[in-house]
Amino acid sequence: MPESVEHPPEERAKFVAEAELARAEAEKASAEAARAKIDAEVARIALDREVYKRSREEAADIHHHVYRFLSDVSSGSVKSCIDELVVWSRLEPRCNIEIVFQSPGGDVVAGMALWDFLEELKRGGHHLTTIARGYAASMAGILLQAGDVRGMGRESWLLIHQASFGVIGSFGEVEDRVEWVRKVQDRILDIFAERSKLSKAQIKRRWHRKDWWLDSDEALKLGFIDEIR
Repeated sequence: MPESVEHPPEERAKFVAEAELARAEAEKASAEAARAKIDAEVARIALDREVYKRSREEAADIHHHVYRFLSDVSSGSVKSCIDELVVWSRLEPRCNIEIVFQSPGGDVVAGMALWDFLEELKRGGHHLTTIARGYAASMAGILLQAGDVRGMGRESWLLIHQASFGVIGSFGEVEDRVEWVRKVQDRILDIFAERSKLSKAQIKRRWHRKDWWLDSDEALKLGFIDEIR
């Protein structure tokens, strides 16, 4: 059996120091590997969040040029709608645009301003789809007619009725206002008659002094919409 070699104290101290250094370097390498693994996992989670965020952005109505008109027709709501559609039109000329109406109607003057703007968009090459969800009443029902394609939800309603205005002032002012209302009403009849299967006289008889509610089947049959969806 070979004899064991007795190393001098200096060499033994050197071996111990080298072993400690090797162990320290191994521990350091192990810690760095663990930290790199953690950093990689954190980066993966951050990337997943960004991907999810981007996916939600791409799924949003604005990304698909869908505008939901969910309030009454007023100068404020019309401005908000026009402002958004102007951006879409300038960023993506001739893009398809869809407006979903769930509205009780409202101000005729503001509504007609939106009507003219929608007509301008169509002349500029945009294809416009209008949809009624829940109900499109009064001025909203008129705006529904602006679509190249007009639709309604199966359980939605369309309300068509005579124009109504509050009038105060002198007798002459009232007469002037009434005459203007007659002209507005005649333009409304033109809009409905142009897109439907009814004449102005037929529509006028049906809405005379009452609210004329149509379900989706009736609206489709009479030509006030093109599809139920």
